[in-house]
Amino acid sequence: MEQRLRVLQALASSPMLAPTLGPLCSPAGSPTSHLACLHTDHQAERCHVQHTQAAQDGSPLASSSAPPEAVSEQRTRRMRGQKRKRLMDVKGGVVSSAPLALKRTSAAQDSSALASKPTSSEVVSKLKSWKKRSQRRNMWTVTHVEGTKLRINKRRSSYRAEDQEAFYRLLEDPVIQSFLKADSFLQVSDKYLLSMVVEYFGRVGLPGHLYNRIHFFLALYIASDMEEDNPTAKQNIFPFLLGREHWQHLYKKFLQLKVEFFCAMEYRAWVTRELCEEIQAQNPHHWVWSRVRPGAP
Repeated sequence: MEQRLRVLQALASSPMLAPTLGPLCSPAGSPTSHLACLHTDHQAERCHVQHTQAAQDGSPLASSSAPPEAVSEQRTRRMRGQKRKRLMDVKGGVVSSAPLALKRTSAAQDSSALASKPTSSEVVSKLKSWKKRSQRRNMWTVTHVEGTKLRINKRRSSYRAEDQEAFYRLLEDPVIQSFLKADSFLQVSDKYLLSMVVEYFGRVGLPGHLYNRIHFFLALYIASDMEEDNPTAKQNIFPFLLGREHWQHLYKKFLQLKVEFFCAMEYRAWVTRELCEEIQAQNPHHWVWSRVRPGAP
């Protein structure tokens, strides 16, 4: 009898066989058998709790002891629970990633809108690069020669060959020829003022073939503003350009264009005498350079 009790106690101490040996632990009123049964029940309950927690936490212990079908079912339930929780969090506004996603979406939309339209900084950089390309480099000109000595000055000229070609082309315009013929005292159209027209064309920087008679008279008007003190002489431009019947209604438009032309020149209206003579020296035998004002040196 004692040997049988020892065997039962040894078997009862095994956690794997505890649930199956529960009914056998009832020999006649032995306190040792009652203690063994209580110990066995306690170990079984603790083992069951460990397996349950391992199954909920997804530990490898549960996956190793449970069959593959049960493991896959547990994973499926876990994923469904996580999805359900996310949906509830999104509906309740708990998820913090939702505002971030909205911000990213709005930022992406803003960036796409900005990409479709050029920014102000890009426009300014393009204008600066265009101005740099249009301006010519500093050049040195010889002002005096004495033996082996040369006196040179640094100047910045803006006129180009196409500006000179446009100027000579516009001199053949009948309206401009009529105005030059009418200005018999050369108050507005002597050779220096006309040389300034060529330099102004270069400072504006338009392609040479785009200049027309309006540009010519705008440049000549600004040159007269810069060099002459007679405000009424330059107003003789209006009847020839705008018409004798309509110039009083249109001259304000001309003055507005003059401001725009002056702005396109970057407000650089001063031209030196040396630069004017240099322009004239490019084609010294042209008839326009013979327009010397009476009494001028």
